[in-house]
Amino acid sequence: MRPSFKRRAVLLGGAGLALPTFDAARATAAAPAVPAKGVGEGVRLRPLVFPADFGAHPDTRTEWWYITGALEDADASAGGAAYGFQVTFFRSRTNVPDGHPSRFAATQLQFAHVALTDVRARTMHHDQRIARAGFGRASAATGDTRLALGNWQLQREGPVSAPRYRAQVSSESGGFAFDFTLAATQPVLLQGEAGYSRKGPRPEQASHYYSVPQLSVSGQLRQAGKLRRIQGQAWLDHEWSNALLDAQAVGWDWIGMNLDDGSALTAFRLRRADGTAVYAGGSFRPRGGAVVTFAPDAVRFQAGRTWRSPASNAVYPVTWKVETPAGWFEVVAALDNQELDSRSSTGAIYWEGLSELKNSSGQRVGRGYLEMTGYAGALRL
Repeated sequence: MRPSFKRRAVLLGGAGLALPTFDAARATAAAPAVPAKGVGEGVRLRPLVFPADFGAHPDTRTEWWYITGALEDADASAGGAAYGFQVTFFRSRTNVPDGHPSRFAATQLQFAHVALTDVRARTMHHDQRIARAGFGRASAATGDTRLALGNWQLQREGPVSAPRYRAQVSSESGGFAFDFTLAATQPVLLQGEAGYSRKGPRPEQASHYYSVPQLSVSGQLRQAGKLRRIQGQAWLDHEWSNALLDAQAVGWDWIGMNLDDGSALTAFRLRRADGTAVYAGGSFRPRGGAVVTFAPDAVRFQAGRTWRSPASNAVYPVTWKVETPAGWFEVVAALDNQELDSRSSTGAIYWEGLSELKNSSGQRVGRGYLEMTGYAGALRL
């Protein structure tokens, strides 16, 4: 999941492959009937079709492609994650009608966030961009993943069964640049009911959502004037929706974890102001096994140690106990201060950072990213 954002229009004036795991009868039985109207054209119970669904869905309100990962210096003799990174491209449909006569009308907006956590230096660097679609500045192609915002790019290539991504970012203000290749080592993971993911008690509170965990990362990172060869593991989420947050929800907590044994764990909850859950979910897929989707009442987040941001004064739990049908785990942030201020683009302050996953015996079993929204103020769609 990704932080929701305010509407910013006032500021900016071939045959596919259907994944065979979708069972229409089972899906209809497992989820409430979706009305023909109210959910939106692009969010309904249906099989996801690739490569088309790798691309943009401009008929829906919000969409994001979200990559996070843990990296280490390929030349370093010592192991362990030296860096965490995040790159996210957002697309937002505004209220300006598609048939507007002005070519300058902002019918689609695009945003991007990038961040680099330097674990050894105990620092995080962040940058953001925003632009209206078109004019050679920003694009989100349909049909496959081809995203650009200035010279920041994310593209997919290769067969559907083995996608390969290339992420290119250069941030002068953040002081870093990278050119990464991210190769799938496992099939696409369909979240929810074959890619239809409930996010609240009402049928329209849903998204289409898939992940590509256990991506193998290689490439170059330039940071602090040094060029490094890196390697590591990453996680990709692609999600699009017309409505996510229930009226009671102020934000969410989410983890996407690559386990050391090749498994993949997702868990999330949408949270009220008093800290109780409005809705929850997630999934677990063992290496080479089938996906287990979690029921809303089977996921529990229990906050541990907290950290107060000196910038926003928000208080974030930086350790968690997360109970799931796959077991209970401890999530431990690699660095307390991984808060991102994106008010000049998406309109939100949130925490998102590299974290370790430990089992009930305290042993590290994986690593990935923890995201917490709504702690510096309630999110508004």
